[in-house]
Amino acid sequence: MGRSSGDEKILSYKDVVLRRSDLDILSGPCFLNDRIIEFYFSYLSSCYPSPDILLVPPSIAFWIANCPDVEGLKDFVEPLDLPGKKLVIFLVNDNENVGLADGGSHWSLLVFERDASVFVHHDSSGGMNGRYARRLYEVLVGFINGPNSASDAKFIQCSSSPQQLNGYDCGLYVIATARAICCWYETVKLSNEKDLWFSSVEEQVTPPSVTELRKEILQLIKDLMTADAKC
Repeated sequence: MGRSSGDEKILSYKDVVLRRSDLDILSGPCFLNDRIIEFYFSYLSSCYPSPDILLVPPSIAFWIANCPDVEGLKDFVEPLDLPGKKLVIFLVNDNENVGLADGGSHWSLLVFERDASVFVHHDSSGGMNGRYARRLYEVLVGFINGPNSASDAKFIQCSSSPQQLNGYDCGLYVIATARAICCWYETVKLSNEKDLWFSSVEEQVTPPSVTELRKEILQLIKDLMTADAKC
């Protein structure tokens, strides 16, 4: 049986393959899937290529949170070089079925900042993903400083996180928040500003900017497709 038109490959960007159906998601008021978020995380990594920053793909963050053998995670996590990073951004998803691809119904963001020794959870729907973020945090504290070093990093539920106005924009909010945090790190943190990124996120992540971001990502993909076709 042949593939449907929605399965048609339209772009390879680093390790991410986007398909025609991803454009449909971005064209309408739809929940963002793993591929689109991983694509934009890869794009952000290109925009902010600091060795101090790591944006973890959603599939990797999900497995860290849900792997039944925590001891066995050591070899899986080691290539991420978490002890060598100062800012690490993880996706949180409420999917509880490790065998279900693209499962879950809500995205949020867990951010580690080394100088403050803190994990901050940004949730655009109140504390909906709170227990899933804590599950990820409880695994990560054993790896964030290396296998033989204890971590005293605390978990904070950010009460000032911008809130979505509908039931499908959570993926856009995590992308917009991640972008604002990366921008903050490059422009503020490196100038020895001690405050965290909360005010930057509040200023930059608004309902209008999130709506515009959906259009920006769609146009970015189309531009990359055009550039790829010319090569």
